[in-house]
Order: sequence, then C-alpha cells, then structure tokens
Amino acid sequence: MTQTGSEIASNSVDTKRAQILRGAGTVFIENGYSGASMSQIAHVAGVSKGALYNHFESKAALFSAFFEETCQTRLSVLENLAHDDTLSIEDALFQLTQATIHLMLDHNSVGLYRIILVDAPRFPNLVETFWKHGIGRMLSNMQGWLTRQTTKGTLFVDDPSFAAEQFLLMCQTRIVQRHRLSLPIDCSPAHIKKIAQRTAECFLRIYAPD
Repeated sequence: MTQTGSEIASNSVDTKRAQILRGAGTVFIENGYSGASMSQIAHVAGVSKGALYNHFESKAALFSAFFEETCQTRLSVLENLAHDDTLSIEDALFQLTQATIHLMLDHNSVGLYRIILVDAPRFPNLVETFWKHGIGRMLSNMQGWLTRQTTKGTLFVDDPSFAAEQFLLMCQTRIVQRHRLSLPIDCSPAHIKKIAQRTAECFLRIYAPD
C-alpha cells in the first residue's frame, strides 16, 4: 500500500523524535541533568539545535519525554507478567521479583536514579517526572496485581498500596542498592535468580492466605 504524504511526514517526525531521544539519553546518562546542554544533545543526536527545539521546548520537557519513553519500554515486561493468569502464585511472584531486580539494575535505570539523587534539590520537576512515570507506575501496577490476587484468594493483602511499596523495597535487597553505589556485588543471572527466589518466598510467607 502506498503511503500518503501526511503518513510519510508523520513517520519522518516520529523517526526524528526517536533519534533525538536516543541522543538525549546518552547525554543525560553520561553527564547528568545539570551537566547536559541542549547543544550537546543536538550534536550527539545529529540534529540542528533548531530541529531539537521544534520537538522539545526545553531541557525539562526533553528529559521528561526521555524518561517516559524509557519507562514505557522497560515496564512493559512487568505489566505483561502482572496480567499473565496462566502462572501459579509462586511462579508469578518469582518472575515479578526477578524482572524487577533486572529492571533496577539496567544501565539507564541506575543512571536515572543517580540523576534524581544529585539534581532533584535544584530541579524539583525531576522528582515529579521520576515518580509519575517510574516508581509511581510500578507501584500502581503492583498494587493492581495484589488486589486481583486477593480477590482470587491466592494472597491476602489488606493494604495493597503498602504491600506494593514493601515489595519494591524488598527487591532492592543485597544487590540493587550496592550496585547503585558502585559497591562490589555479584550481578550475575545466577545470583539475581537466587535473591529473587528468596525475596519472592519471603513476600509469599507474609501475604499467603491462612
């Protein structure tokens, strides 16, 4: 099927936007938010500064778009698992735990976490972006899953909001926090699997129905 002129133009805009977001990601992760400039981003993305501002009116808008795009891609794995009704409660918890640990160890995730710690006091909008598209979305997804499991009777969770936060904190045990601080820690798949299994078992013992 032959594309219309408007479809071709739309595809071109989407391609350029994706190109800019890739370049922005590289610069933000390497230099932090305060250390990144629109000139640097335009250079790395291979676009003119004018083209950059045609797509994003400010560095804050560009960071927000990059963060949202990153979360959309990476959180889809967790969201798909949370809606997989074929898994037993044991398998579901283990896979959710393992996927969450892998997500938090991802290069971009660690880089973005460090950006928030360093730059949030001077740029409060970063915290809002981080919470809305990152942690807040993860908590909402987990809260929904816990509510559904309680309805089915596979778990008993009287406060899904609290339990969702508890789950995310438990997933940071042993590996994630040390890695964020660049401390030596075994991040091999085998070790992640071991920690994920223990974490899932602990969480299940807390919320298993009587």
